[in-house]
Amino acid sequence: MDKTYTPEAIEQRWYQFWEQRGEFKPSGEGSPYAIMLPPPNVTGSLHMGHGFNNTIMDLLTRYHRMKGDNTLWQPGTDHAGIATQMVVERQLNANNQTRHDLGREKFIDRIWEWKEESGGNITRQLRRLGSSLDWSRNRFTMDEDLSAAVQKVFIQLYDEGLIYRGKRLVNWDPVLHTAVSDLEVLSEEENGHLWHFRYPLTDGSGHLVVATTRPETMLGDTAVAVHPDDARYQNLIGKTITLPLVGREIPIIADDYVDLEFGTGCVKITPAHDFNDAEMGKRHDLPVINILTIDAAINDNAPEKYQGLDRYEARKQIVADLEALGLLDGIKDHKLMVPRGDRSGAVIEPLLTDQWYVKADVLAAPAVEAVQSGKVKFVPGNWDKTFYNWMDGIQDWCISRQIWWGHRIPAWYDADGNIYVGEDEASIRQKHQLADDVVITQDEDVLDTWFSSALWPFSTLGWPADDAALKTWYPGSVLVTGFDIIFFWVARMMMMGIHFLGDVPFKEVYIHGLVRDAHGQKMSKSKGNVLDPIDIIDGIDLETLVTKRTSGMMQPQLAAKIEKATRKEFPEGIAPHGTDALRFTFASLATTGRDINFDMNRIAGYRNFCNKIWNAARYVLMNTEGQDTGVTNADVELSLADRWIISLLQQTEQTVTKAIDSYRFDLAAQAIYEFVWDNYCDWYLELSKPVLNSDTASDAAKRGTRRTLVRVLEATLRMAHPFMPFITEEIWQTIAPLAGKDGETIINAAYPVADETKIDSEAVAEMEWVMQFITGIRSIRSQMNISPKKELPVLLKDAADIDQQRLQQNRDFISKLANLESVELLVGEAPAAATALVGKMEILIPLEGLIDKEAEVARLDKEIAKLDKIIKQSSGKLSNENYVAKAPADVVAKEREKLAEMEQALNQLTSQRQALA
Repeated sequence: MDKTYTPEAIEQRWYQFWEQRGEFKPSGEGSPYAIMLPPPNVTGSLHMGHGFNNTIMDLLTRYHRMKGDNTLWQPGTDHAGIATQMVVERQLNANNQTRHDLGREKFIDRIWEWKEESGGNITRQLRRLGSSLDWSRNRFTMDEDLSAAVQKVFIQLYDEGLIYRGKRLVNWDPVLHTAVSDLEVLSEEENGHLWHFRYPLTDGSGHLVVATTRPETMLGDTAVAVHPDDARYQNLIGKTITLPLVGREIPIIADDYVDLEFGTGCVKITPAHDFNDAEMGKRHDLPVINILTIDAAINDNAPEKYQGLDRYEARKQIVADLEALGLLDGIKDHKLMVPRGDRSGAVIEPLLTDQWYVKADVLAAPAVEAVQSGKVKFVPGNWDKTFYNWMDGIQDWCISRQIWWGHRIPAWYDADGNIYVGEDEASIRQKHQLADDVVITQDEDVLDTWFSSALWPFSTLGWPADDAALKTWYPGSVLVTGFDIIFFWVARMMMMGIHFLGDVPFKEVYIHGLVRDAHGQKMSKSKGNVLDPIDIIDGIDLETLVTKRTSGMMQPQLAAKIEKATRKEFPEGIAPHGTDALRFTFASLATTGRDINFDMNRIAGYRNFCNKIWNAARYVLMNTEGQDTGVTNADVELSLADRWIISLLQQTEQTVTKAIDSYRFDLAAQAIYEFVWDNYCDWYLELSKPVLNSDTASDAAKRGTRRTLVRVLEATLRMAHPFMPFITEEIWQTIAPLAGKDGETIINAAYPVADETKIDSEAVAEMEWVMQFITGIRSIRSQMNISPKKELPVLLKDAADIDQQRLQQNRDFISKLANLESVELLVGEAPAAATALVGKMEILIPLEGLIDKEAEVARLDKEIAKLDKIIKQSSGKLSNENYVAKAPADVVAKEREKLAEMEQALNQLTSQRQALA
């Protein structure tokens, strides 16, 4: 092994080795275990959410593969209709072309060319993360057989009356000219206005004042609503107003939806341009008047004066015209949630259009029953409530999109608007016996990307063919995903799987939280707090990081702010940490269902953990290579330390296995960390030295320690492999032969199983006594500022028989590791001494002649005074209400944390001072 741990030297080498050998393919033996990779967008690149999500899936996959299960982790990518079309359209725009210049067929050919050249970036990055996906089965949602599955599902659902075409409100992107799903709409608070307009009563008796944030939509108003219990307007319900600028007479209606407290209590109703208004319109049978084009300009349903104006130009003109008529009652500043398309950035408009829909309530009922009956289990369990809430009163699913890239809807129309659904034009003509002179044209729309991904658990396994893979791995074992797509993806996979295969697509759904920055803020480019997993793995210099975070920023002030924050947070850029440290960090943060705050200090700590393992392995090799490790020679003698570490290994294996099986990856990581760092490295390796370096220890004893060194390390590497695949493989290659283990790679080695017969509880208890003894001595040295090189005399007070027995058995260990001059039982009065407890036994170290008492008291007084002054300053700051109210929350939290640490340190110093006095 190299002297220094350098992850870049080993990680890609081992991944290529595994992939070339086909190590990621299912074994064909054992119980089936399957995970479906949530297909990332083909346009995408790895982000922290992917890193977290894939770490968990790979951990489970490697764990079950090592357990001997017939394990499949199914890879693939999503064609990402809107995102991919935008990428290629931008390329065309750069050459002053549009997709319409190429035509549909050539444009789609161009997208396929792009996909072959650039669409594999995300899969290359997943490899960097160590994801052990069966790449031989890699699928793409636009593959020929997956496309055939999509077509079959659409046709069958249409024939069953579960898919229909209808005119309803959708989220409309006026730049992309397509309907978009709720998940593709980002609503953020922005500064706006609330306009108050006077609507004159038709009978001339007065007016109503309505408030709106979108004045242009008033051109499509078909009613004004008030609450039925609002005493102010009881006498007006049933009357009409004359809509200003339009002249249309519209009714005043009563509806419980109206908020008595908001605005004036009068609400303008525009059923064609507001989802809530649309529902109210249905209840009151109101006309639906669309006044917008697909570009969000005013159409010919509005007065001629406004026709053709962009919505915001029309807004200005309408406000000016109403003011001129004396009908503008006032304008107030108002913060409102503005919906924008996540791809175009355009403000989304509710728009009345013809679209294709799935009758979701029919498909939802069996999915809900599957969760209620326990066939599908959410982890954590509280997410089932979210699932039920979303499924209760579910709306029909809009599945059509007005773009070219995607699965084209298999529907044709004749000149009279009759709809024919089928595989192709020829089969439709034959089925419906259409004459040759009847012209039919295929629908221009494509299916929503979520439609094809809803079939992912079975389309990737060969359905509708009766494929062996489908029989083996359907239903899957677990789905690992974020909470934000429980409805958009999880629920729809359940609907489709149950409907078409008669069974759920997976048995468990592990829901994880979002990855946030160290302060709990959501990562976003506009905040400048995005971290790239590859940058953490490989490292990145400061200037490149700044450029990366500020590129494409339209606002110079925001770019400058982000640059300043980046330079402050990463003055030297980001150092390389390697994949294993990143993965272990993700696992350590994976508490069930909670968002995780990603702190670079934490990953630095786990990078040190990798170093610790590396250096421990080098120590083991130096003391075992070329030596008899007891693999073939059964004549071994195990020391107390040997029996103790073997016992702790079994207990740790139990803890880790239980934690992984219950999806508590944080507890599993913690158990591995504590065993390796605190027990194996900090204690056992030190305890092995007196045996290995002894002139008096027997060959059997040395052989026993060498065997324990290699066997415990080898088992620990297997236990940690799902978390840290690369470093464990590299070390295992050299350690495994010394431990008597066969096999060419750790990836298919057996996951360690605890052997309870090897747990020696007496050895554990005795070793804990030894550790407390040594720790007590070291604590006194630290408190009294005594050099570790100074040999100390020790007196024992109240030593019971068991204490004396353990002392005699472990005197050599204790004397060497604690560097003691002597250990004797106390006789007579206790001298002035520093003390520590081991159970009820008291350890005393006489201070006479050991330290300069006066000098030490003076040093402590100086430290206490200095610390006391800083504590008063910090306390004063935190007691200042202005500071607490105005300072950033994370700054205040850090100040409180610092104060608590200083107060603890002051208590320790004061205790030491009192002991000396």
